[in-house]
Amino acid sequence: MSTHVMEQLKQLSRGTVEIFTQAELAQRLTEAAQAGRQMRIKLGLDPTSPDIHLGHTVVLRKMRQFQDLGHKAVLIIGDYTARIGDPTGQNTTRPMLTPEQIERNAQTYFEQAGKILDTDPARLEVRHNSEWLADLRLADTIRLAATMTVARMLERDTFDIRYKKGDPIGVHEFLYPLMQGYDSVMVRSDVELGGTDQTFNNLVGRDLQRVNNQPPQIVITTPILVGLDGKDKMSKSKGNYVGVTDDPANMFGKIMSISDAMMENYFTLLTSLPVEQIAELTNPNRTHPKQAKVLLGKTIVAQFHGSAAADAAAAEFDRIFAKGQLPDDMPECPVGATPILLKNLLTLCKLVETGAEAKRMVQQGGVSLDGQKAIDANAEITPRDGMILQVGKRRFARLRVQ
Repeated sequence: MSTHVMEQLKQLSRGTVEIFTQAELAQRLTEAAQAGRQMRIKLGLDPTSPDIHLGHTVVLRKMRQFQDLGHKAVLIIGDYTARIGDPTGQNTTRPMLTPEQIERNAQTYFEQAGKILDTDPARLEVRHNSEWLADLRLADTIRLAATMTVARMLERDTFDIRYKKGDPIGVHEFLYPLMQGYDSVMVRSDVELGGTDQTFNNLVGRDLQRVNNQPPQIVITTPILVGLDGKDKMSKSKGNYVGVTDDPANMFGKIMSISDAMMENYFTLLTSLPVEQIAELTNPNRTHPKQAKVLLGKTIVAQFHGSAAADAAAAEFDRIFAKGQLPDDMPECPVGATPILLKNLLTLCKLVETGAEAKRMVQQGGVSLDGQKAIDANAEITPRDGMILQVGKRRFARLRVQ
C-alpha cells in the first residue's frame, strides 16, 4: 500500500464506526488512483423532513472528504422510497408521504446539504431513485424480493423486536432495504455512507451488487450524533438539535450549552481539527473547558456563516451570558413553539409559583429574557430554542422548543 493511500485511509477512517471492509477500501483507492478514475460515493437521503441538523452533517462531512480527494459524490434523493418510509429505528410503521411533501422536502434538503458538499457537477451527481424504481414491473419486484430471505430480513433489530412482540410489520417494509440496495446497483456505487442505523440497508446493497455481477460497494458507517441533552440522538422532534440554518447567535449558544464531556465527540465529528489538537483542547489540564467550547462553537458557526459571524456570535454570547454569570447546570424547560404570555411561561418553567408572583417580579425588574429586562408580565412571548429566562439572581431556565 502506498504512503498516499495510507494517508487517505487515515483521513477517511476518522470518525467512523465500521468499514466493510478497510482492506477493500484500500484496494479500491489504489485501483482508482492507478486508473485515474473517480470513485462513486453514494449517500441516500429520504426527504421525510425539510430540515438538516448537525447530526445529518456527520455523514455529509465524510462525503465531502471523498470529494476533496477527487471522488464523485452521488446524492440519492429517495423520493420513491420515502413513499414507503424507512423502518430503521422505528417501532411502528412510518406513515407514507405525498409526492408534494417529498418534493418540497427534497428541495430543502439539497439546498442545505450544499452548505457542506461541493456542488460542482464534476464533484456531485444528484439522482432521484424514482428514475428507476418507478419503472419496475411486478415481475421485476418479485425477482428483486427473491434475492432476500425472511430470515435475513429478521436479522434487522427493529423487525425482530416487532415480530417477537407481535406488532404488525407491513410486507411493503421488507421492500425498503431491497429498494435502497437496488439504488446502489443502478448508480454503480463504489462506497456507500450512512449512520450506524443504516448498516443493514447498506450491506443489502453489497449483496445486490454481487447478484448483479458488480464489485460490492464498501460500506462506511458513521456515529449517530448525540443531541444537546447528552442523552438521545440529535432530533428536531426531541428539541435537542442544532439546525444548519440556525442563526449564528442561536447556533453558538446551543453549542455552548453542551456538557464538557461531549466536546471531544463534537470536535471529532463536526470539525476538521487535527486529532492531536483535539486531544489538547479536551484535556482540562491543558485547556480550560470554556476556552475549548468557545473554539468549538466558533468553528461550527464559521462553517455555515463565516468567521466574522462566528466572532460576533461569540462576543454577543460573552456579553449577555458569560458576564451575567449564568450557572453551568441550568435546568431546561420543554415548551411548545406557539406564543405564550410571559407570566404563564415563567409558571410553566417553575421559576415562579403563580402568575401574581410573576407579575410582581417583572414590576420589580427581576425578570429577563436573554439578558434583556422584561417590562410586561402579560407580554406575548414566542419561545425560541435556547432562550434563557432569569428570575432574580439565582433562578434560571433554558427553553427547549418541542
